Amino acid sequence: MEEQNNHLDNTVIDSLKNKDHSGINKQLDQLSCSHSDIIELLAEYVVLAEQDDESFDAWYDGLCEDKLRVLKAFEIMRAHLES
Repeated sequence: MEEQNNHLDNTVIDSLKNKDHSGINKQLDQLSCSHSDIIELLAEYVVLAEQDDESFDAWYDGLCEDKLRVLKAFEIMRAHLES
């Protein structure tokens, strides 16, 4: 699992540098998450990110790999729009 997280983090860094969403889009299109799962995930993310770090960390640590990819893609695309 640690190796997969390192790979995902490297993918995030590369995507931020290149501002290319095509690789991210391909990964997202293959996920097992439904649209409602993604909406719920992003709502939880926004609410929990504003609360204490312990609650957020516990929630984040419990996410499956697909949901982690969604969050990382969200942050990449958000960073691109903010820059």
